Order: sequence, then C-alpha cells, then structure tokens
Amino acid sequence: MQTAALGFRVHSGWAAAVVLCGPLDAPVAVDRRKIQLVKIFSYTFRQPYHTAEKMPRPDAIKFISGVQADAKRLALSALRSLQADLAEGDFKLMRGALLLASGRALPALEKILASHALIHTADGELFRDSLQAACARCDLPVQGIREKELFETASKALGIQPAILKRRIAAFGKSLGPPWSQDEKFAALAAWLSLSRQTVL
Repeated sequence: MQTAALGFRVHSGWAAAVVLCGPLDAPVAVDRRKIQLVKIFSYTFRQPYHTAEKMPRPDAIKFISGVQADAKRLALSALRSLQADLAEGDFKLMRGALLLASGRALPALEKILASHALIHTADGELFRDSLQAACARCDLPVQGIREKELFETASKALGIQPAILKRRIAAFGKSLGPPWSQDEKFAALAAWLSLSRQTVL
C-alpha cells in the first residue's frame, strides 16, 4: 500500500482537497474533490456568523452550534469516504495539511459579532475547525500552514524555488484533468509539504 498526504484549502461552506503520493521529488496527484461542509449550500449556512449577527443572541448561539455540528459531521463523512476510496486504489493517508488564515485565536461570541472583520474570520475558522476535528477522529495527523507563508515554507522544505514550485503544482493537475484551479493548486502544495514531513518522520 502506498502512503499519501492530503491538503485542504477552505472556503465558506466547502473545501478543496487534494491527495498526493509518490516520491518526494516527483509526487503525483491521485485524488481531488470538493468537500461540502454545510447541509444547504446557501449564504445563510455558508456565512453562519453573518447570519447570526442579525439574530437575538440565544438564537445566534443555537444557530452557530447547529452549523458547527453539521460541518463536523459532513467533514467526517467526507474524509472517511475519501479514505475508503483511496484504500480501494491501494493508498493510505498518513498525514494532512490545512491552510490557515491569520492563525490568531478568536474572542468570545459577543466580540466576534460586534466586528465585521472578526465575523469574516470566524466563518472561515468554523469550517477549518470541522476539518481538523474530522482528521482527529480519523487518526490523521494534520498540520496548519498559514496560506500567506505557504510558498516560502514549501520552498525551504523542498529546496525548490517558488517560481518552479508554481510550475510543478500546475502540472499536477494533468493526471486528474480540469478543473485545476488555485484552490486545488494550493491544496496540492500543502499536501506536498505534508508529504515531505511524512518522509522525514
């Protein structure tokens, strides 16, 4: 069974996931999928803190808790499905990487809902948290990587210049076919970085 690594790039209500395997100097993308993290793909659920801002506080707390629970359930189901599909192809996920925003801890709900900037941050963190929780349930070690530092970190770890990295990750998509957007490219690079750390360990 070949070992593989997984990368996630999260958006409001969904995430791009890419799996890489193979030698570190020439990995191959073996799976790519969109993971839906809300039960109804609408603004109401994809932007839960924006929605909660307009609610009485007790209702806001209940609503956010519901979206969180759904996101964790959907993330776990998607990850287990991915693991099963990979196992059929004789691949085993060993590590994962999740792209982060600022990485700063969020304050209490009252302070979040009083700040439009924090509302945006909290929406993203809710869905990142759901993926981290799913990885923990599946015994899949996952590391957080700040997105703005992704290319610099990967360049140092892999010993490849950022411009060359961009060409390499663009080429990963050939094995899977289109679409191969920036979401998949960034998730693929996160997976490659995770694969490098897996190899070291």
